[in-house]
Amino acid sequence: MANLNLSTDELLTTTRAVRKRLDMDRPVEMELIRECLEIALQAPSGSNAQGWHFLVVTDADKRAALADLYEKAFNIYRDMPISAHALVDQADPAEEAQMKRVVSSAEYLAENLKRVPVHLIPCIEGRVDAVAGDAANLAQASIFGSIVPAAWSFMLAARSRGLGTAWTTLHLMFEKAAAEILDIPYDTVTQTALIPVAYYTGETFKVARRKPLDTVLHVDHW
Repeated sequence: MANLNLSTDELLTTTRAVRKRLDMDRPVEMELIRECLEIALQAPSGSNAQGWHFLVVTDADKRAALADLYEKAFNIYRDMPISAHALVDQADPAEEAQMKRVVSSAEYLAENLKRVPVHLIPCIEGRVDAVAGDAANLAQASIFGSIVPAAWSFMLAARSRGLGTAWTTLHLMFEKAAAEILDIPYDTVTQTALIPVAYYTGETFKVARRKPLDTVLHVDHW
């Protein structure tokens, strides 16, 4: 598919988490995934170590197995106080409608993840749980900071080529089981997300409702 030629601001403000609008029945060409990953590899990497790995899962049985782990985790997440479901009850009236849409789309993805034609698992060499004490925050920030920018670059590149994505992490409740499904060396490699990838339907992505900047901006002190 040809690049949509979105402006930089359009791309950054309309790359949404796509769940209900993923086209489950249209195959995604591996060449297109590779094209987006080539762009992802230009992201910054701590110490230029480039310890990233990207596992592209297209096998139907493996996608189904990952989806089973995800649904199992989602059933746990649904009752957590940090879940979108819980946040609906805490939202003010202006936010409630949006939060209900988030919950609905999250439920839909949990039910249909196995149908998504591509699952992308961004990984990074090293284990975030290998460091404790005062250095733990530094280690985690450094490790995640060396894969998240690349994964986001992939998602932006995908959006500009007509592909929808969503950043999900719930399968990490069962990371070791996922590693066994995919032959990932669990002791030395950290999985950081499961990104469903498919062509999206429609072209009506809009700027999302967000908190006003001044409610989250701090200058020189908190």
